[in-house]
Amino acid sequence: MINPVVHITHLSLQYAHHVVLDQLNWQILPGEHWLIGGKSGSGKSSLGKALAGLEKTSGDMQFFFSESSSLPARALYVSNWYQFTNLEGDRNFYYQQRYNKQQRNDTLTVYAELMHYSKEENLAFEEVEKYLSLFDFIDFKNTQLIELSSGEHKKLQLIRALWLKPQLLIIDEPYTGLDKASRDKLNRFLEELVEAGVHLVLITNDENIPRCINRFAEIENGQIKRLPSIHHLSKEEMRKQKPLPYFLQQEAKEAADVLVHMENIHVRYGEKEVLKNISWTVRKGEKWLLQGHNGSGKSTLLSLINGDHPQAYANEIHLFGKKRGSGESIWDIKARLGIVSPELHWYFDKTAKVWQAIASGIYDSIGLFRQLSYEQQQKVTQLLDFFELTADKDRLLTSLPLGKQRLVLLARTIIKNPSLLILDEPCQGLDHAQTEHFNTVVDELCSFGKTLIYVGHYETQLPSCLDNKIVLEKGAVKTIQKIVEQTTAIL
Repeated sequence: MINPVVHITHLSLQYAHHVVLDQLNWQILPGEHWLIGGKSGSGKSSLGKALAGLEKTSGDMQFFFSESSSLPARALYVSNWYQFTNLEGDRNFYYQQRYNKQQRNDTLTVYAELMHYSKEENLAFEEVEKYLSLFDFIDFKNTQLIELSSGEHKKLQLIRALWLKPQLLIIDEPYTGLDKASRDKLNRFLEELVEAGVHLVLITNDENIPRCINRFAEIENGQIKRLPSIHHLSKEEMRKQKPLPYFLQQEAKEAADVLVHMENIHVRYGEKEVLKNISWTVRKGEKWLLQGHNGSGKSTLLSLINGDHPQAYANEIHLFGKKRGSGESIWDIKARLGIVSPELHWYFDKTAKVWQAIASGIYDSIGLFRQLSYEQQQKVTQLLDFFELTADKDRLLTSLPLGKQRLVLLARTIIKNPSLLILDEPCQGLDHAQTEHFNTVVDELCSFGKTLIYVGHYETQLPSCLDNKIVLEKGAVKTIQKIVEQTTAIL
């Protein structure tokens, strides 16, 4: 009889009155490498955390790690987002802090973080160079943690996990924020880890997975359900077609014909040049796709537009027909644009209920601190109904499945009917059905005259309304072109 690596019986987990795992039985045998997928909110991440001892559960969970292996006899969970602290051990960061020169130095550098990790886990520090090179991360060694984009944070998590090589490695949404080159490199290296004796559990619906994955399952009614292949995973229900709320069918009042104009933009942090000689014009009604490999400068470029980057004043930037620094306030700018980004999601108020999160978009705040008028309350109600969130309105935003959280943030973004929508990888971590749902709503919004800047890696998972594309490479413009038709190319 073959002894399992993991043997689970009657595992149960619930949050408040919501049962997530219900008397779950499962085992991982030697040579098995699992993909756990399926519907958002089914309990996939909870199971992953439970395997690593990060959730309080009932039932029995036994591990039979190899005593002869040189690999650490432990289970490591790599979360969807990287949780780092400042130098005092606090996580109380705010959204714009990433771009604030006076406060960026509040966190460790990548180098210092990895040095600390090597001592904590008794790892040979010289070996980390291999993993830094794997993800083209050598140039980030002296970067503050708070300066990293979401994709760069994912790379840092993966570097730590691959360096440690635990006997059981659980990765939640392994491809979140990664461009195609990084995804391919990750898959090749995961196959090498398997050959070295690591057992994998990937929590994802992505079909671009390493060849070593040979077991598939989803969670249904709190139980593990084995599947013959990834193609048998349950899909999200198709979205019910509803008309947009009437106030969103009105074209936003915008006098300026050019919403964004940049000339020879440069952004640097000390010796590091993040953007160089960028010139770009976005006209009213245009729908732009912004692409580039991780670290190419996309997020920094967007921060100059949305008013979060102080170096906007040192550059030739015109927004909504006015030069930055000519007397307009940051609130004048924010009132006319709406943004969804992984960073906004990351730093959002953890105590906000769903309806409060949506309503906060009226005031461009990260939480709701004001009373709403009757008209504003009606807009919140209409958006809750449109996005089928009425039943969830009094739940904490963070308690919703990821797909619903993104819809809440989109509702927050559009409640003021802005002229310009900036959607920075809005479907990061969502499955194909959720992505299609999200992008269908974006297409509907843009049919009423919205101007759009959309960041996305997968060409096959984009809104159909896009008509222009700008691609960055190492902080400079690589190409600017019209989109004639959707292609299958992927960045």
